[in-house]
Amino acid sequence: MPIKATDLKKGQAIIFDGQLQVVIDTDHVKPGKGPAYVQAKMKNVDSGTIKTNRINSSDKLEDVSIDRRPMQFLYDSSGHGKGPFVFMDGESFEQLEIDGEMLGTMTNWLTENLECTVAIFEGRALAVDLPAAVEMDITDTAPQPKSATATNQLKEATVETGARVRVPPFIDIGQRVRISTETGEYLGKA
Repeated sequence: MPIKATDLKKGQAIIFDGQLQVVIDTDHVKPGKGPAYVQAKMKNVDSGTIKTNRINSSDKLEDVSIDRRPMQFLYDSSGHGKGPFVFMDGESFEQLEIDGEMLGTMTNWLTENLECTVAIFEGRALAVDLPAAVEMDITDTAPQPKSATATNQLKEATVETGARVRVPPFIDIGQRVRISTETGEYLGKA
């Protein structure tokens, strides 16, 4: 379905120059001389390259409909945290394998049965959105030092996926904590 260049929004998927692109940022520019144009920063889904494109305001672009499905993370088929990672659609029970490279550091927060949103285009996964925070068990950390005071000192801890986070000194092995999936920061006890 064609849309005007001036209607582009952040996060929108389009076909540009024959390639599937996701809009990262847009800016409508009205120079003193010449016609207005849209400057759009886009990421090519196939190659991963990011490029800023200048598009005439009157141009039409092909909008693409991306299917966003709630899916559940099942397991890492390699068993070593490298993927492919298997997700299951809760309605159709269809399973989808997603490469570890596409997930990047998100793999630190994937635990069994975690509910995620997967963006799919023509049967291919484009992106995975994790919940804002996850609950995880602490598997390893140093004991609370006797000299720890009520200051905001943090200590290293390892969670069940092997990721390392900074937690307050009163957190012990076996406790469940909430962690931000965006920053990897400790949010509180679960």
